[in-house]
Amino acid sequence: MHDTASSSPSGRTLRSTQSLLEAKLITPEQAPALEEVARHYATAIPPAFQRLITSPDDPIARQVIPDARELRTMPHESEDPIGDEALSPVPGIVHRYEDRALLKPLLVCPLYCRFCFRREHVGPDGGLLGEEALETAFHWIETHPQIREIILTGGDPLMLSPRRMQHIIQRLSSISHIDIIRIHSRVPVAAPERLTTALLDAMETDRALWMVAHINHARELTDEARVAVRQILGRGIPVLSQSVLLRGVNDTTESLEALLRALIAARIKPYYLHHLDSAPGTAHFHVPVEEGRALLESLRGRVSGLVWPTYVVDIPGGKGKVPLGPDYLVSTPADESSGSSQARGPDGKPYPFT
Repeated sequence: MHDTASSSPSGRTLRSTQSLLEAKLITPEQAPALEEVARHYATAIPPAFQRLITSPDDPIARQVIPDARELRTMPHESEDPIGDEALSPVPGIVHRYEDRALLKPLLVCPLYCRFCFRREHVGPDGGLLGEEALETAFHWIETHPQIREIILTGGDPLMLSPRRMQHIIQRLSSISHIDIIRIHSRVPVAAPERLTTALLDAMETDRALWMVAHINHARELTDEARVAVRQILGRGIPVLSQSVLLRGVNDTTESLEALLRALIAARIKPYYLHHLDSAPGTAHFHVPVEEGRALLESLRGRVSGLVWPTYVVDIPGGKGKVPLGPDYLVSTPADESSGSSQARGPDGKPYPFT
């Protein structure tokens, strides 16, 4: 293992095997296999993440440095693990739940996570949804009045130009049955410098606008990231978080607690902790569900309910997200007159209640 803590980031996003070698994030021996990985999946490590990497196997590096294990596809893995393509009525739209839909205006991200469930589609060549396709997507939303909420995702919506963002927000805001607009983004931690006044101005709307930031480790919440979050909050936009439970990143009681405490200290409400989606070549990140449930259970009573996320799995095939627990109900009586129910307390012991 070689230490990179003393190496300063390049000031540019690392996108190639050669740039990773020059940054001493990989060894020459690893390069041939990683060139093969690069033929399948994009790499991007922005300066904000480069500065956080202390060694090539630390919790930040694991998320962004390519790994030869990505070339191994397990039988249960799928190129479309949550059914995006099957549930896309028109380009750019995914309709999984009756009252909401995804709008994917681009497939570009500030960094490319090695566990991404859209890794077959995102990348620097993902580009923008064209004007005609975008208008078709808006028309689909307009003609489906049951849709109350639009989630902007991709790719990363905060990679849009302010002009494009403003057009999308204003167009969605003009649709009478849209009450909520949600933006899912990695930008606040991966490229906080993109949160310019112009981009923030572009998100102005009279609808309920929410930001959901993808953050997996406490160290991602740098001073710069916290400033970016404060700027978003300062516009009256609440910020939630979604995290993925990842082997070697946040799969211990200590690391998960540190992440949740760092989020709430930054005024970000923990929202979802995702069980890993089964995208190709991601098995080395997998944490078994019972281990994930035990991790959350180990925090019950140690952290405030404000800090508690919902542990969810996105059922393969687009069947939707469901909570995985942990569960605390031990037993219920056959009928109300035959006794009390029992719940397990934070100490693990069962206690009666009516």
